[in-house]
This record gives sequence, C-alpha cells and structure tokens, in this order.
Amino acid sequence: MANQAKNTSNFISSNRWLITVAIFAFLLYLLLPILTPFLIAAILAYICDPLVDKLSKYGIGNFKVGRTLATVLVMLGILGVMTLLFLIIVPLLQKESLLLVERLPALIANIRNNVEPWLQTKFGISLNIDSTQIQDLITKNWKTAGGLFSDVLKSAGSQGLALVGIVANILLLPVVLFYLLRDWDGFLASISQLIPRDWSDKTLEIAKEIDQVLADFLRGQLAVMLAMSVFYVLGLWLAGLNMALPIGLVAGLLGFVPYLGIATGIVLALLVAALQFTSFGQLVPVLLVFGIGQLLEGMLLTPKLVGNRIGLHPVVVIFALLAGGQLFGFAGVLLALPVSAAIAVGLRHTKTSYLGSDAYLK
Repeated sequence: MANQAKNTSNFISSNRWLITVAIFAFLLYLLLPILTPFLIAAILAYICDPLVDKLSKYGIGNFKVGRTLATVLVMLGILGVMTLLFLIIVPLLQKESLLLVERLPALIANIRNNVEPWLQTKFGISLNIDSTQIQDLITKNWKTAGGLFSDVLKSAGSQGLALVGIVANILLLPVVLFYLLRDWDGFLASISQLIPRDWSDKTLEIAKEIDQVLADFLRGQLAVMLAMSVFYVLGLWLAGLNMALPIGLVAGLLGFVPYLGIATGIVLALLVAALQFTSFGQLVPVLLVFGIGQLLEGMLLTPKLVGNRIGLHPVVVIFALLAGGQLFGFAGVLLALPVSAAIAVGLRHTKTSYLGSDAYLK
C-alpha cells in the first residue's frame, strides 16, 4: 500500500505540468458557454494594447494621459468606428432594398420576354411566371413580416433566461475589454512570474517570437482588409452596382476569415445585380471586379503585406478555422489563425530541440 502511494506521488510529481494543463483544458471545456465575451475582449485587448501604450505616454506639461484615459480613448475609437460602419451600411441596405423590390416586376417581365422563350425552344420548358401572383405573395409576406417582431418578443418572453444571457454577454464585453486593456502589462508580468525559472528564458524567447509573428500578421491582415474594401467599393461603383458601398465594405472587412468575404460579397452582388440589371452582359463587370480582386489579394497584397508569417499550409488553415468555429463559435474563428500561428512557433522550436537531441542523433 505504501509503495502504491509512493508510486502515485512520484507519478504526480513527474507529470505535474501535464496534469495541470489537462485540468485547465477540462475546465475550459466546461466554461465554453460563457467564454465568448472574454475571448473577444482578449483579442481586442491584444490588438489595441500597443496603441494604448503609445497614447498613455503622451502629455501636455504636467498633464499625462495615463493608462486609464488612454484605454477609454481607444475604446471610444472602437465604438466610433463600429457606429460609423453601422450608420453607413444599414441605411443604404434599407434604401436600396426598397428600390430593388420596386424593380422586381421589371425583372420578372425580362425573364418572361427573354429567358422563357429560350427555355421553351431548347427544352420545351415553360416557367408560367405570373407577376401578379408574385407581387401578391410579396405583399402577404411583408404583412407577415410586420407581425414577426411581435412573435420574436413573445418567444423572447418565454425564453427570458436565454435573452438575459445574450444581453449580459453584450454588456460584459466592454467591461472586460476595459480592464484587460488597462491592466494588460500587469497581467503579462504576473504570468511571467509564475513560469518556472528553468523554463523562463526559453519561454520568453518563444513568447516574443509568437508576439512578433502575430503582430506582423494582424497589421498585414488589417492593411489587406482596408485595401480590398476600397477596391471592391470602387470596382462595384464603376460596374454600376447600386449597393456598391455596403457590399464592398462587407466583402473587404470580412476578409479576415478566409473565403467568407469573397463568398458573401459575390452572393450579395449577384443578388442585387440580378434585380437591377436587365441582361447577363451587365453582370460580367461585377464578376470581373471579384475575379480581379482575388488575384490582387492573393498574388500581390497578401504576399507583400502578410507574407508567409504564419507558416501554415492552406489545408491546415481551413481545418483550424473549422475547428475554432466548432469549439468556440465566432470567437473561435477569430482565434483560429493566431492560435495556429502560436502552435506553429512552438512546433518549430520543438523540432529544433528534437533534431539536436540524443533520441534523434543516436
């Protein structure tokens, strides 16, 4: 019995860090439902910390901005950018949607005059599109949609706890972000003090390398997003698309998630173009904008501004995005590439250590 207890104690002592990591991972899994606001806040804090550091050093005379005021100013800037995007995109979508609904009868008439005769001649297919019935259907759906809000409110009333949880997460995000941004340097110092002294130098070396990789990646990705937003807005405007501004912004800003921005932009642009234009030839410039945009992003902007900083194969990138989304939802998608970059740095150091070890050289 004594030997068994001694063996157990030796096993725990020898594998204490592995056991600690396993317990932490298990707790993380249990806490997944409440982690989203903390993960998003941590991402924003990491991105904005250099800006807070710079602002906190400014001052006029004896007045210094300080860490707290710098944090408030940065958060106000984030809020201002989000509000500006909301004020640009939502009214335009509302206005253009109403115009497109008004043009729907013309689209139906165009299909009947051009597409239906061709289908009838080639395949013997008759669409039998009745514009009156479609307009009646749209009118009924608009009336039904008018009562949708009351149905949502009734559902929210019956599932009050779920609604309270969503609202709590939204309200919690800026609070957590404020404290993380204000105390970011202190958090890092506290964590570094907990690292075993034998591991300290190597851990700090890896952490600095990870930080450099992530900083280069984030700066480059932000530059690509802004450049592609400008390109898509101008390109779609020159192509004559009515909703060029909101669609271009959505396509460019969603570029931080691979394939999501281009896919969303093409779907929205084709939907709007189908209702706006009267011939297939008018759709070609819209498709050319996205085709040229992909070439510009993939062959020039991304290699130059981002490069191969992450060092991951495209298949690994896709898997990381899917895995992150499955585990943590939208926050997981945001975290997937940074975490993968950190793991890649760790694996490179592990490989170097292994290639110089006795296990490999013998």
